Amino acid sequence: MSQEILAPRRRGSRGTSSRATLILGLALTGVVVVLALVSLVWLPYAQGDTSGGRLEGASAAHWIGTDKLGRDLFTQLMIGARIALSVGAGSVAIAAVLGITLGLVAAFARPWLDDTLSAWLDVMIAFPVLLLAMLIVAVQGASLGSVILAIGLGMSAVIARLTRVLAKRVLQEQYITAARTSGTRWLGIVFGHVLPNIAPMLASALALQFGIAVLAEASLSYLGLGAPPPNASWGRLLQEAQGTVLTAPLGAIVPGLALVVLVLGVNFIADGLRAFTDPTTRRAR
Repeated sequence: MSQEILAPRRRGSRGTSSRATLILGLALTGVVVVLALVSLVWLPYAQGDTSGGRLEGASAAHWIGTDKLGRDLFTQLMIGARIALSVGAGSVAIAAVLGITLGLVAAFARPWLDDTLSAWLDVMIAFPVLLLAMLIVAVQGASLGSVILAIGLGMSAVIARLTRVLAKRVLQEQYITAARTSGTRWLGIVFGHVLPNIAPMLASALALQFGIAVLAEASLSYLGLGAPPPNASWGRLLQEAQGTVLTAPLGAIVPGLALVVLVLGVNFIADGLRAFTDPTTRRAR
């Protein structure tokens, strides 16, 4: 009796927790999105303005101080938000297009082709995204486009493997057999049955990959392989501030916090989406 009474409460609290996680993720990510959008139409100072004093602290003129060249750090932070979101969105778009396409091809392919693609995906996944991105950027040269392409290619294997697994599960369902028997072409099966059923899980996975892409871009910029100056990437701001962290700590603390806020935000969004799309969680609610 007591277990039956407590069960609805547990289910309700689980649903409330999922909504709270999703709302918190949207709020954290929204802060960065607002900064990036505002930077498109307004900046406190010009990107290359060095009129401020070197390594000044926070003041009315410079809200979080200046760097060693006299540039306003809040201006650099806003531009960095724009770059982080651009890299995250561009990389995820490339990973989604390539990964979903390869995954669907593997799911529908004959066994020998499926095994070949699966082995190739295993090899790609064995390489860390950052290492693969470093190799591609080193060959193509450091630029924002190269960073987006490199990270997107590195993440595509993970999405392809997930798409293949999810698609194969859907293809085993009885309604797929019925659709094939009725003469539905494979494109009709893909867009009418497979993609609608796996889209929620893919959305959660892509949200996680967004955070990975942001961290990878920051790491590349920190190593000098990201977008070249004057692009104010958060990773480059951290690299430039490491020598003055004791005299001007805000130069390192603020970009680091910005990275934490954005990555936590998209991870919370992924967790919230996963909770809402998980069949067991939906049944519990």
